[in-house]
This record gives sequence, structure tokens and C-alpha cells, in this order.
Amino acid sequence: MTGSDDLLARLAAAPSETGLFLDFDGVLAPIVERPEDAAAPPETRAELERLVGRYAIVAVVSGRAGEDVRARVAVDGVVCVGSHGLELEPQAERWRRALAAFAADAAWPPEEIEAKGLAVAFHFRERDDEREAVRELDTIAEAAVCQGLMARYGRKVLEVLPPVGSHKGTAVRHLLEERALRRALAAGDDTTDIDSFAALDGLEVAVRVAVASEESPQVLVDAADLVVGSTEEFLALLRQL
Repeated sequence: MTGSDDLLARLAAAPSETGLFLDFDGVLAPIVERPEDAAAPPETRAELERLVGRYAIVAVVSGRAGEDVRARVAVDGVVCVGSHGLELEPQAERWRRALAAFAADAAWPPEEIEAKGLAVAFHFRERDDEREAVRELDTIAEAAVCQGLMARYGRKVLEVLPPVGSHKGTAVRHLLEERALRRALAAGDDTTDIDSFAALDGLEVAVRVAVASEESPQVLVDAADLVVGSTEEFLALLRQL
């Protein structure tokens, strides 16, 4: 975390003017084989409790359904925004039904499909032949596009979403503007978090943190101001705030 001290000190110097926007999986909770087993360690939750009492807003912006991430964070005062910010869409219920129907018809093992409210995740983390899995998922992605949906790959997953302009970045920008904040930190580990990074453009102080692994896209690392190598290292970073 070379050069991190000054950036973090600038945020810590004005906590009432600063927002923290964090992903859940791979940032607060270690990546696990089965998404339903993901959990933030007790020491991380304790740190979130401290930060909530200090900063203008602490938000978890996740691809999970809002109620799911809220239950997993389970810290009073943390603002949880699920489905990449899509839950705020006026047509949310319509897209929720469309995605449920698409998932039900998809030629993919049900145990490897994760319904996330306004997104459907097709996991292939446990596949021995990842190239073959991606070839099969490319067919699912094409079918999604033909039905007016959007498809994108992440860490060992294909996500199918509504074709709307909302994403993690629009959620972060909304929360910043709602509170008139000019300082913020955003942290993520995957492609969708680049939108959160971009939402900080133009702020007085902006700190973008990549929690990088071998699976993280290089574009995320390139867009970051700080890079840490694990959820444990990210927790150590939070303790400096």
C-alpha cells in the first residue's frame, strides 16, 4: 500500500465530509466456493460499527439482492444497496419477473444459478474445464441479449441483468449527491466496481481501492489509487481511517 498514508489521512481528517462505499464479496467477505456461505468476519463487522459512528455514510454496494447483503452485513447504520443499484429503478419489478423466467429456462445446473433479485448469476467456479463452461455460458449470454437483457462476465461468473443505465456507480453518485459529500473512498474487487471508482471522479478527495487477486481484472487494478492483496489487508486499511 505504498503512498496510502497521505490519501487515507486526508479522508480521516474530515470524516463528517466523507463517504465510504464498499463491495461485499471479495472486499468485506472472502470469496468462497458457494456464494451462500459468504460472511464478513466478526472483526470486520466490528470495524464497520466503528466507522458508522465516525463517517458521513458507510455503504455496501453489492451485486447481491439488497435484503441478502443487508442480512450478511448486519451492522446498524450501514446503508446497503443491492443488485448493483438496480433496485432503485422504476421498472424493477418488471425486470425481476423477466430475469426469474430467464433463469428458469436456462440450460445450466440449478445449483450453479444464483438469483440475485435484479440479476442472475451463472457460476462456474467449481467447473474443472473452465473453457468449456465459458463456451456454454456464451450461448446463455447470447440468449439473454436476444431477450433484451444484458450479460457480462465477472470472477468465475456470468451475470445477466436488465438493460438499464443504473449500476454501482449511479448508486454511489446518488448517495454522494444526496449528502453533498466531496470526499469518498470506494473499494472493490471486480469489473462492476470500476463504475464505483468512476463515480468518485471530480471529488475533492477520492480514494479508489482494489482488493486484488489472481482473478481480478487488470483494468480494476489500473483504475485504483491503492491496491491490497486480500480482505485481511483491506481490513487493516480500514483501521487507518
